[in-house]
Amino acid sequence: MSHILILGGDGYLGWPTAMYFSSRGYQVTVVDNYFRRNACTELDVGMLYPVPTLQERAKIWYQKTGCEIKVVIGDLTDPELMRSLFDGRVEYSWAVDNRFVGIPETVVHYAEQPSAPYSQIDYKYANITIQNNLLVTNNLMFAIKDYSPDTHIVKIGTMGEYGTPNIDIEEGWLEVEHKGRKDTFLFPRQASSLYHTTKIMDTDLLWYGVRMWDLRVTDLMQGPVYGMETHESKGDPRLMTIFNYDEIFGTIVNRFITQAVAGYPLTVYGRGGQTRGYLNINDTLQCVHMSEQTPANPKQLRIFNQIIQTFSVNELAEKTKKVGNNLGYNVKIDYLPNPRKEAEEHYYNPTYQGLLDIGVTPHYLTDEVMKGMFELVEKYKHNIRTDVIFKGIQW
Repeated sequence: MSHILILGGDGYLGWPTAMYFSSRGYQVTVVDNYFRRNACTELDVGMLYPVPTLQERAKIWYQKTGCEIKVVIGDLTDPELMRSLFDGRVEYSWAVDNRFVGIPETVVHYAEQPSAPYSQIDYKYANITIQNNLLVTNNLMFAIKDYSPDTHIVKIGTMGEYGTPNIDIEEGWLEVEHKGRKDTFLFPRQASSLYHTTKIMDTDLLWYGVRMWDLRVTDLMQGPVYGMETHESKGDPRLMTIFNYDEIFGTIVNRFITQAVAGYPLTVYGRGGQTRGYLNINDTLQCVHMSEQTPANPKQLRIFNQIIQTFSVNELAEKTKKVGNNLGYNVKIDYLPNPRKEAEEHYYNPTYQGLLDIGVTPHYLTDEVMKGMFELVEKYKHNIRTDVIFKGIQW
């Protein structure tokens, strides 16, 4: 069995990824320091429903499936913890079999502070974002260089690295002709938050590791993800992923649906023309799996734009309103002064063919999919705190 190491395995994407690979016969180890849970507590922003600890989740999964997910609790900014995952010194917080399962063939790197608003609260939160995101990536690169140079890194980047350029966004690379000569460079990056800036720096770090140490890396430039249920979690709410609906950690589709259920007007910033690429949480799992199945070559930084559809904020708001009203909700849209420094009307035409070419089958944001999300959120309506939905973090 292939060994998959998932960094950030307690998170919105990390835990579903762990179950996804485990259910397919992989040996899975997850590492997390509960950053997101602790940040939600510190900032007093609510999750829609309680989530068992990572160790408890792994036990529940084992009881239901007989498949083991080994758990390590610790801070990956500590280089020795990172290195222990590759040199055999690792200590599991929970495991059926405490033996070291060996060097992973693939590392899935989710272990980052994932929120643009969080990084903009003030200089302290900016520092936390920069320190966490860059140190974890750097520690990972050195551990693989020193112990496991053939391990394939699958890192979750973000479409936000590109910004909103007035040209088509290619998949990571751009051929440039200048004064009669040609070369290929990383597509120009222009982040709109400190979080997105750290993701650009991640890409640059990994590109260094590829050039200097012959690492093999797939960098997935992911758009905002929506959804809360995957095939593996169906039938047992204890296995559902963390779900945020606040402005700091909640993604826009998840926020809008929760706002509609709570009777809170949908929060559209400015004119609402901001356009981004989106994907279903089940497609994130597919994209990571297909990337693992067809790994990058040594000396290759392979970049895919990980999106399935593009929408403007206005289009998402109108879609939420339509589906919500058909379900009996009285959904209203509120256009707020934009707390963010961003273009509210812009050109946006990204290429996103690479993942389809390696076998990803898209799930689209249909009315039926949105209806299913409404019905799930409705089950936890009593937990929704309207006071955490919008606080207007400025940048």
